[in-house]
Amino acid sequence: MASNDGHSQIFAPELLRGRVALITGGGTGLGRASALELARCGASVTIAGRRADVLEEAAASVGEASGALDWVAGDIRERADAERMIDTVLERHGRLDLLVNNAGGQFFSPAELIAAKGWRAVWRLNVEGMLNMSEVAFARALAPAGAGTIVNVTLSPHHGMPGMAHSGAARATVEALTRELAERWSASGVAVAAVAAGTFDTEVMVKYPASVRAGMSRSVPLQRLGTVAEHAWLIGLLASPLGASFSGATITLDGARDNWFGPWPPEGLTDESGEVPVEQRR
Repeated sequence: MASNDGHSQIFAPELLRGRVALITGGGTGLGRASALELARCGASVTIAGRRADVLEEAAASVGEASGALDWVAGDIRERADAERMIDTVLERHGRLDLLVNNAGGQFFSPAELIAAKGWRAVWRLNVEGMLNMSEVAFARALAPAGAGTIVNVTLSPHHGMPGMAHSGAARATVEALTRELAERWSASGVAVAAVAAGTFDTEVMVKYPASVRAGMSRSVPLQRLGTVAEHAWLIGLLASPLGASFSGATITLDGARDNWFGPWPPEGLTDESGEVPVEQRR
């Protein structure tokens, strides 16, 4: 994701100098990679999550590779914690320019077996947690400054999530709220966008059944999982001056998985060699 000198591979080192970012779920996976990329672009980054030990380790390792990075523990599902985390960033840095709502989660279950408690747990984390952080960040930091960006990380595909219907419903809600908040807060100079992430090769993949992990790449037309660097670069783009232009949009980064669900290539499309035929042009 970065060269040996600690700079981003694709962005100017000082692109985000003077900017302050807060990333929820920043201790692992895509959140951690995003924190590293933003820091390498010059931003002051705070990562947030529920586990202080995970955050402390991530802050130390990311900071060693890119410069200073701090952390704050809290539960985005609790409004008081959201207020405390935003206030902590303001106390430390005096401003907040970018909020990345990266924290989220779900579990595998047939739709008919999802209990009300499980549905509520996924909803609180993915929807209410995002709203808590966004509303507090807007009211206490972004609106008073008359500028800022909120990025909501959701999941792809958009045509359904078999085995995780509760998550699919929650993520669709986040995308709808992204469009609503982008319109509502535009007069205050605040941009709100969403990133629909596909399947990425992160350490959290181990929680899924082996049979599910084995089939993940086959369901992506690109024929591989995404890398955390690719996701982090997109977050970096949205944090840049260009990011405000994407307000209200959901940007899908999934190796074209939204275009197809199932093994790729689809049955009947390949020839005897197992390859997809290519038209011979004259």
